[in-house]
Amino acid sequence: MGLTHEIKRRSRRMLVPTVGALFVSYFLVHAFHGERGILAWMHLQKQVASAKQTLISTKAILGNYQLRISLLKSNHLDADMLDERARVMVGLVGPDEFNILHEKFK
Repeated sequence: MGLTHEIKRRSRRMLVPTVGALFVSYFLVHAFHGERGILAWMHLQKQVASAKQTLISTKAILGNYQLRISLLKSNHLDADMLDERARVMVGLVGPDEFNILHEKFK
């Protein structure tokens, strides 16, 4: 009876700290690995950085296209640009002519 009573007494004393430790451990694990945890936040930051790089490159391409479109507008039409685009689109080149196309203008 003495040994059983001692085990019950010690287990009652350890019950609250054990439950508390499990409670804290549960929240610590989810703070790191949860849906909104630290690792998910770091992954989200990487996605944001990648999206910013994509935005920068897309804006550069858009600026290039806007420049080329502005050269083809009727208020100040660039004859060389019009001639180049017409030849590229139709595929007509004279026997003594050749087109040099830059990569960014293709």
